[in-house]
Amino acid sequence: MEQNFQTSFIPKKPMVEERVTRARSVGLLTIISIFVLFTVLLVTVSLFFYKGIMTKNIIKMESDLNLAKDRFEPSKISELQVLDRRLRASSEILSKHIVVTPVFKALAAITMKTVRYTKFSYDFGADSRIIIRMSGLAVGYRSVALQSDLFAQNKNLIDPVFSNLTLDDKGNVLFDLEFLVDPSFVDYKVMLETQS
Repeated sequence: MEQNFQTSFIPKKPMVEERVTRARSVGLLTIISIFVLFTVLLVTVSLFFYKGIMTKNIIKMESDLNLAKDRFEPSKISELQVLDRRLRASSEILSKHIVVTPVFKALAAITMKTVRYTKFSYDFGADSRIIIRMSGLAVGYRSVALQSDLFAQNKNLIDPVFSNLTLDDKGNVLFDLEFLVDPSFVDYKVMLETQS
């Protein structure tokens, strides 16, 4: 009797024990990191497309602007620019222009018949007021005093000072006069506005 033995060199049981690995739980820090990564990627892609859209919009607006510019006549635009520069220059000149005529009118209104002026000059002071210097001749000291009172009553002629009072050989009083004038009183623009 023969027995059937089957011999096999292949083991029926595994030689190494299989270890069961447990799945690791995903930590909070990993979830936050993945969320930040996807957010950064999404923002980067969005900005790339937004940049492309804005570039197209700028090119379209530039072409629209050039088209609108071409609709106008370039020669007419040049003429209008020259006219604008001239108007600005004339406005600047007008704003700084003074007229002495109101001073002469005021002097004519307040000067007594016994007083006459022999010299007249004006200069610009530091505070944009006009300094007027005059020399004159009066019949007597009383005329000079009365004339001084008349100057003091005029609000546009500021701080009148009579000085260097001397008698000439005929008994007339020679004097020097200096006073300030309010800038608005001799402003050409203001004068034009009051006349119209």
